[in-house]
Amino acid sequence: MPAPSTGSLSPTLVTAIEDLELAARVVVEGLRVGGHRSPFHGTGAEFHQHRPYRPGDDLKHLDWKVYARSNRLYTRQFRETTNVGVMLVLDTSGSMDYPPGAAHSKLRYAILLAAALAHLAVQQGNAVGLMTMSGATMAYLPARSGRVHLRALLARLDGLTATGVGDPPMAIGRAAELLQRRGLVMVLSDFYDREAETQRELRHVVQRGHDAAMLQMTAPDELRLPFTEQVEVRDLETGQRQLLDPATGAVVYHREYEAFLTHWRRFAQQEGIDYGQFDCSEPPERTLRDYLLRRTT
Repeated sequence: MPAPSTGSLSPTLVTAIEDLELAARVVVEGLRVGGHRSPFHGTGAEFHQHRPYRPGDDLKHLDWKVYARSNRLYTRQFRETTNVGVMLVLDTSGSMDYPPGAAHSKLRYAILLAAALAHLAVQQGNAVGLMTMSGATMAYLPARSGRVHLRALLARLDGLTATGVGDPPMAIGRAAELLQRRGLVMVLSDFYDREAETQRELRHVVQRGHDAAMLQMTAPDELRLPFTEQVEVRDLETGQRQLLDPATGAVVYHREYEAFLTHWRRFAQQEGIDYGQFDCSEPPERTLRDYLLRRTT
């Protein structure tokens, strides 16, 4: 059954679709990224085998480690590859459950984006996997291709809930380690937890030769702080409560939150990491299309 055509469906409507596979197809149908270029950049070539060195071989392909062991010169041969392994790292910590219990929470929005990305990756012949972690609980699905694997991944996504304190560095580090060859690690998170350690692991992802991407979820209330009267706010991960008076605290809050977002954007730019900010009040096919078009230009 083909996915229905869509313009700019509201995020509330799309995230309310109970069938995640159908919701993902609705978003993918609305992307219309154009042409046949894949938004998932391939690595160009992967190691295939060694063969004895021949005069005229490019010296940059000599394997000096093999020479040190065998005292013989061998040239590394590569084969071209156009597909790429994609590992989705999804933050399921408590802060992602905002607004609490809402169908369009940051977690549900991120799940929908992840499902659409997985659908698109498999559709284009790439392998896709999933890594999630909340507290000490880690769940991993290896990167594979094919429709059967896609359905298993979507089922895993559909069962996720947001709870506890997150440990993004552990999840990101393990995801990069478990990719069998150079690929793409895409982290979907609000990036509230353990900022310094998370940045360190993202740098390690790049140092391992992987492509890295940050998809930062932001809720409308976080961006605009709509409260007009004094309210009590609660940390969704630690349970800590604090009184907030918009009359005196709104200016400080907006300044600090904008500095927080700017900090992450600049970090990504400095480290050569793709970055996208996703306002969960915006139609998901629109925000994802804009992000993917930036990746293909």
